[in-house]
Amino acid sequence: MKPEPGHLIPDLSAAAELALLCRILAREGFQDNIAGHITYAQEDGTLLANPFELVWEEVRASDVIRIDQDGKVVDGKWSITPAIPLHLEIHKVRPDIHVALHNHPRWSTIWADSARIPPVYDQTSAYIDADIALYEEYLGGVNDVENARAAALAIGKAGCALLVNHGAVVVGATIQQAHLRAIALETRSRNAWHVEALGAGARQMLPAVANKLRNIVDSPNVSRMPQLWQSAVRHELRADPSVLN
Repeated sequence: MKPEPGHLIPDLSAAAELALLCRILAREGFQDNIAGHITYAQEDGTLLANPFELVWEEVRASDVIRIDQDGKVVDGKWSITPAIPLHLEIHKVRPDIHVALHNHPRWSTIWADSARIPPVYDQTSAYIDADIALYEEYLGGVNDVENARAAALAIGKAGCALLVNHGAVVVGATIQQAHLRAIALETRSRNAWHVEALGAGARQMLPAVANKLRNIVDSPNVSRMPQLWQSAVRHELRADPSVLN
């Protein structure tokens, strides 16, 4: 499908958006084998989700499944992750968000394992909410409803969270916002690790400057950088147009 003149990407179904987000974030390091899950709230009260059996880099639109608010598959040929309680609880406590994703990306997970929020050392690292939530009590997998609820509550109103001894959670009002926050979180985590590994000369960005950058690019309600999402979509479509199938 080719975009119409004046459009940078073709019209995408909700399932195609989710499949593309899986592919795009896999390239950004969200690729811990079959771990990781994304949910996308729909107007009818159901959630679209990636299947448990496939890694993110191979998901196509036709693979996306639909679940109800109890986590039961109502449409699709695959099964849902046992860890779906995390998403169900997040959507319950955060009706303002439509997209929730969780994975164990390399650099974000390092900071989660150290129970630290990565500082802002560069411009891209400032493209997410100033306050990243930190959930410090790892009591087991989020397939347990009580553990999932505790993690969801700990995220609060943040756009990103680090789960100690576990991984990262990112939420967004739109697919585009979740994409921006996810790659900014991983960039921030990677760059902060390398800067601090130098052992000297680290210079954090002034909070006022970081907040100004965040407000230009990202806000609690909407992503203001659609070009980033569109360029990533075009890259995936060039690499494998069958993602839309």
